[in-house]
Amino acid sequence: MSTTESDVSTRIARLFVYPVKSCAGVEVKEALLTETGLDLDRAWMVVDADGEFVSQRELPRMALVKVQLKVHEVVLRAPGMLALHLAVDAAESPMRVRVWDDEVPAWDMGAVAAQWFSDFLGRPLRLARFDPEHRRLSDRKWTGEVEAANQFSDGYPLLVASEGSVAELNRRLAAAGHAPVGIERFRPNIVLAGLEAQDEDRVDVLRIAADEEVLLRPVKPCARCTIPDVDPVSAEPAPFVSEVLRAYRANPQMGGAITFGMNAVTLQGEGQVLRVGQAVTGRWRF
Repeated sequence: MSTTESDVSTRIARLFVYPVKSCAGVEVKEALLTETGLDLDRAWMVVDADGEFVSQRELPRMALVKVQLKVHEVVLRAPGMLALHLAVDAAESPMRVRVWDDEVPAWDMGAVAAQWFSDFLGRPLRLARFDPEHRRLSDRKWTGEVEAANQFSDGYPLLVASEGSVAELNRRLAAAGHAPVGIERFRPNIVLAGLEAQDEDRVDVLRIAADEEVLLRPVKPCARCTIPDVDPVSAEPAPFVSEVLRAYRANPQMGGAITFGMNAVTLQGEGQVLRVGQAVTGRWRF
């Protein structure tokens, strides 16, 4: 499809990977697109003694856990803590964990990782690694014929948002007397430039000009919890973001939930590398 045949002509402005669910994201210039989304996205997850996942909803200090990606390991850092090094392929013992309604097999990352998170977050916790032999699929109600696999994401392999949507939110925040916020609060994987506010909601298929064409389909509006209210720098929660969003982003399609960004699945392009600056085109969904 040439840009003259497209309703949308834009580019990838930013890319983010979130190796540990609900901890800080890593902004990257390029990322490998795998079956489950961007490589290493939500590959690890912090769980309680019952194997239930925990998040910034109840433990906002998780936002302060910074992640560095290296070739064969990820390095976690947090205020007052020594760095925790995790080999990408390391695993100690099998376990069962729960993420929302899905109970899945995983690998326990061992006593050192468990103590690190327990000490920093102030309650007994363990760190789990997703079992790559397991296929956890998105809800076919939204993906249709596509079998979209995830690791520990909330339910879909990719989240797409736009700079235009954040600019509109910041315009409304300023009118209400609040400081602007960054798109990091919404934890997208792919940020698109050059779109009007919430145009990502209306695009049918996104065509990305990688070495071989990548096709992504936004399938479900992303319903928002309280995490966008958590300041990613201070980990202090404040409800003003949700309050402003509620005035214009309550979505009847989602039972009145606040939505921001679109969950997306891959139609074509596994194994391709997405890069900041790549051209993106699309047509409106009718």
